Amino acid sequence: MTRPSAGFDSRRIVAILIVGIIGVLIPGLQPQLLGALAVEGRLSATALGELATVELLAMGIAAGGAGFAFAPSRLPRIAAVALIVAGAIDLLTPRLDLALIFPARIVAGLAEGVLIWIAIGFIIRSPRPERWSGAYLALQTLAQCALAIVIGGTGAGSAAAFALLGVVTLAGLVAVPWLPAAYAAHDEAVTGRPSARGLAALGGVLLYLAFIVAVWVYLEPLGLQRGIDPATVRMVVPLALAMQVLGAAAATLLAGRMPARVAVAMVAIVNLGLLAVVAAAPSGAAFVVATAAFGFLWLFVMPFQIPIVIAADRGRRAAMLIGGAQLIGSSLGPFLAALLVSDADVGPVLWFGAACAAMGAVILIGAGSLRRARPES
Repeated sequence: MTRPSAGFDSRRIVAILIVGIIGVLIPGLQPQLLGALAVEGRLSATALGELATVELLAMGIAAGGAGFAFAPSRLPRIAAVALIVAGAIDLLTPRLDLALIFPARIVAGLAEGVLIWIAIGFIIRSPRPERWSGAYLALQTLAQCALAIVIGGTGAGSAAAFALLGVVTLAGLVAVPWLPAAYAAHDEAVTGRPSARGLAALGGVLLYLAFIVAVWVYLEPLGLQRGIDPATVRMVVPLALAMQVLGAAAATLLAGRMPARVAVAMVAIVNLGLLAVVAAAPSGAAFVVATAAFGFLWLFVMPFQIPIVIAADRGRRAAMLIGGAQLIGSSLGPFLAALLVSDADVGPVLWFGAACAAMGAVILIGAGSLRRARPES
């Protein structure tokens, strides 16, 4: 079995990261983009949530399943088609009626997932996947923040906001000529089906993201229902986003220096403590600190999940599916939490999040630690 490698020069790495970042822009911009459609009367509140969910699910399915549909070759052609499809749909979305918006955004999600697959293919083949994962997470968050500031600062409607996303997506075509022609197309290390332990580790990743995004979606209602003043609550999301960037940067610096299982276990314990703080109706200052720490840990721990998934399935086959597991967990978490909360009380999301966080950490650590030096064929 050959060892995965990522022997690309800096231009190819930058091109890979550019298309991967473009593929994952939409999750950070959905509140503004879909919110604009809702404000304009194009989407109901229910349809907004459903549309966000189906696009994330499509992204997750494509990010996880593209490896079964495509060989890791002809990457420039695959990326170009995905960028054109996603960018064109972004430009068309504000002009579509409700019956067409859903299928259009599903197709856009599939194209975006393919772009994410290209980035993941590089990350899991690199000698230090957790380091490149941290860099990828930090850069994508910065890109999301930059576009969010432009959209929010201009007060753009849905047409202008989607047009900006579409133009940025199509601009990614500039990077296509510098993409590698292929990854290791015949590398046995990343072909075939994942092992049972690899699938279990992916289940732990899915549960962790279900916890994170479910709690994230309800942060502002949680603060308001605990008596935090609205001005303080409005600080929470921007501050948490900034802390996400710091968390990803810290993970990049600590990659290879901190045991991955230790990082996952410590973060799980701290996150449970943060949920307890929020549940206890804290002061405004305590609420802001807890949610800022929540944002930091969100992206800090995600790069450390990759070496654990690789340890659970040393062929790195499960690692190729980690982006899909993260996105599917991100969409299922809020969907399931919505079944437990009410307008009068969103507190049950904390219990749901605590259960997902604890189970995800136990499954992930167990799947990675029980596998020893027994080689796989």
